[in-house]
Amino acid sequence: KALWAIYLGLTLLCAAAYYLAGMSLFDAICHSFATVAIGGFSTHDASIGYFDSPLIEGICMFFMFLAGINFSLHYLSWRHKSLSNYFQDAEFRAYTIVLGLVALLTCIALYALDSHSGWSGLRHGVFQAISISTTAGFTTENFSHWPPFATSVLLLASFIGGCAGSTGGGIKVIRALSLFRQGLREIFLLIHPNVQTSIKIGGKSLSPAIIKAIWGFFALYIASFCLMSLALTATGIDMITAFSSVAACINNLGPALGQAGENFTHINPLSKWILCFAMLLGRLEVFTLLVLFTPWFWKK
Repeated sequence: KALWAIYLGLTLLCAAAYYLAGMSLFDAICHSFATVAIGGFSTHDASIGYFDSPLIEGICMFFMFLAGINFSLHYLSWRHKSLSNYFQDAEFRAYTIVLGLVALLTCIALYALDSHSGWSGLRHGVFQAISISTTAGFTTENFSHWPPFATSVLLLASFIGGCAGSTGGGIKVIRALSLFRQGLREIFLLIHPNVQTSIKIGGKSLSPAIIKAIWGFFALYIASFCLMSLALTATGIDMITAFSSVAACINNLGPALGQAGENFTHINPLSKWILCFAMLLGRLEVFTLLVLFTPWFWKK
């Protein structure tokens, strides 16, 4: 009940903020649903860019950021009436660092490699960094026309996605953080092979079983991405469109690059079926869907 109340409260606050910032009541309600749910759907083809309002974009960024956080943290902070729970959480800190780094790299790319001015690059760069990193998918510009470095950073960020227990997609920050810590641990053991060390997140050691499960999830996630991307190229779609489209769907992001830069209208029917499967796979977090295709599941 508490999580339901928090979700409803965020949606109502978001709708009210949009309305006070200049949206119509209908647009405010629709966009609040799409923002808190990390859906990214808009009532306008130009998405959030239709309003051309820094204030509306700022509100959207704020609520996308909140929606990408573990809702259990919102509950704990509300219950204890303190923000300290956020900063004590390792996943939240990593989430904030990832968003900041992606925003910084995107803004630098727009300023140095594109025609954006300082303010324009900051405005659109930060917005798209938060939107793509949380897998919301709102846009203020067609970022498929941005420098390849910027689009590559954004697309890679969508694989990390939001926090566990949030409405975001991707592999989730906690899994990415665990894999990163595991990598550092292996490097450390190469230098000090006799040292006994464990992977700790938030002061708690992760068991080998959890690490194996995370690696298994990651391996299936990447394998599924590669196989579906190859399947799309087999239907005649170019590599950039294929890889970005599967990334957009399996991460529940939305916008892609290439032929799917604006929408998926021109994608052939067979590819759309593959992308539908990718969306289901990403939303159900791989294991839940793939287990249906194993013979062990159907045995009595």
